[in-house]
Amino acid sequence: MSGPVDYEVEYNNRARVPEIPSIFAGWARDAAAYRERHTPHTISYGPGARNRIDYFPGDREGPIVVFIHGGYWQAFDNSSSSHLAAGLNAHGIGVALPSHDLCPNVSVDEIIQQMRAAMRELARLGRSLVISGHSAGGHLAACMLATDWQAYDASLPPDLVIAAYAISGLFDLGPLVETSINKALRLDHTTARAASPLFWNPPARGSLDAVVGENESAEYFRQSRTIVDRWVATGLATRFGTVAAANHFTAIAPLADPGSPMVLRLKQLAGR
Repeated sequence: MSGPVDYEVEYNNRARVPEIPSIFAGWARDAAAYRERHTPHTISYGPGARNRIDYFPGDREGPIVVFIHGGYWQAFDNSSSSHLAAGLNAHGIGVALPSHDLCPNVSVDEIIQQMRAAMRELARLGRSLVISGHSAGGHLAACMLATDWQAYDASLPPDLVIAAYAISGLFDLGPLVETSINKALRLDHTTARAASPLFWNPPARGSLDAVVGENESAEYFRQSRTIVDRWVATGLATRFGTVAAANHFTAIAPLADPGSPMVLRLKQLAGR
């Protein structure tokens, strides 16, 4: 029999990937270069300095793809992800990258509410949304798919979010409670469960893709497989997949490649 899971080890992605300084430097370099060539439109969705969306428009047809950055709800902003709009922009698909406030200044639940406010603001463009996201952003993507938009705001269409594509997502936050990650999150078992889309009622429409890097920890595989299995049992279309030869941080790299399977799947989800 196997022993108890060491959640500290399983979820400490920085310890698992020693080359992260060069990966993060590459993100900053490539993102700045993409913004230099393609100046985004800035959309405000709230009063805070981080309540901003960088929008890289496409050809004004079809759904917009949203990408929510990772960072365990406590690091990064949208400026580290600008280059990830390249793959979809090459197909004429608009990409929106929101930022949000960070823990411990706000709670995970408040971040969920901020992302709902961001989606409501994007709804003003009159287009449906495909929500993608990485790590904590994958969690938020699933939360957006499972949101009852008319209960949130009766003026919004029920099918505002038509699909979620979560990359290395976290859908059950319970395992984080006893780890060092929780120092900033300040979750207990009750608030962790309440913020876990795994335990929410998924929508009766749309679809969820959950993918993980081939070289990620067993817990990340479990997280994605579990939500795919649980949500498909309710009748939602779901799909599990892996990103070949990728770790937790390189799993998002295919978004910058117009010909990658990841971009082509998102293009399909956007009906293009």
